[in-house]
Amino acid sequence: MQYPAVFSPDPSGGYVVTFPDIPEAITQGDTESEAICMAEDALVTALDFYFEDRRQVPAPSRPQFGQRLVALPAELAERVRSLNAALGRQGLGAFQA
Repeated sequence: MQYPAVFSPDPSGGYVVTFPDIPEAITQGDTESEAICMAEDALVTALDFYFEDRRQVPAPSRPQFGQRLVALPAELAERVRSLNAALGRQGLGAFQA
């Protein structure tokens, strides 16, 4: 599972990284390689909010021109799928009741 990220040059130096699908994930790095590492960490950390609140995690959108894909670790991607499936079943059950 990969999420598109926007790497924007910061006027004061380095890069600011945001994720259109996961607005809670925002970070920066002084170099491009540091920004990539920070982006991976920010994405993983931001997903904790979804797990804690038991909120559905948005699916990754198609990357737009200039965006980079940041991959989730396989075990976290599976947790996302499981959470979304469980919440989907709960929502359906509540609707049918």
